[in-house]
Amino acid sequence: MNVNIVCVGKIKEKYIKDGIDEYAKRLSRFCKFQIIEVGEELCSDPNVKNVTATKRAEGERIISKLKGYSVALDLNGKTLSSEEISRKISSLKQSGVSTLNFIIGGSFGLSQEVLAQCDFSLCFGAITYPHQLMRLILSEQIYRAFTIEEGSPYHK
Repeated sequence: MNVNIVCVGKIKEKYIKDGIDEYAKRLSRFCKFQIIEVGEELCSDPNVKNVTATKRAEGERIISKLKGYSVALDLNGKTLSSEEISRKISSLKQSGVSTLNFIIGGSFGLSQEVLAQCDFSLCFGAITYPHQLMRLILSEQIYRAFTIEEGSPYHK
């Protein structure tokens, strides 16, 4: 299975990069894992019109990278436990899905166009995470999902 995190912008903090690299290495025994970054749109005046335009521009870049089953990370999505995420991924694999995309928007979130393209929306709770840190958290949860499926003691 190919598992992608499609996200906006680049990571600047070394500790986040190092964490993601560690989970990417661990995930290599379960799937082909990669981070697909798209360019971040600059928005110097965050009024409603500009924010919408920014999300739309970033959304077009995201949509151009999507093939397969796509999961949006969205505050309005469904909250799942780690075990439920594991069952979801396992079910998708069993049904023949070969590419699974998790989508993280930029600082203003995802456009309606991206959300409409997605097969599922997932919420990691009501609190806000920096979108760069969310890549690390998501990478860990993907790894955890595979270890749960495998019956590994990683998930206690």
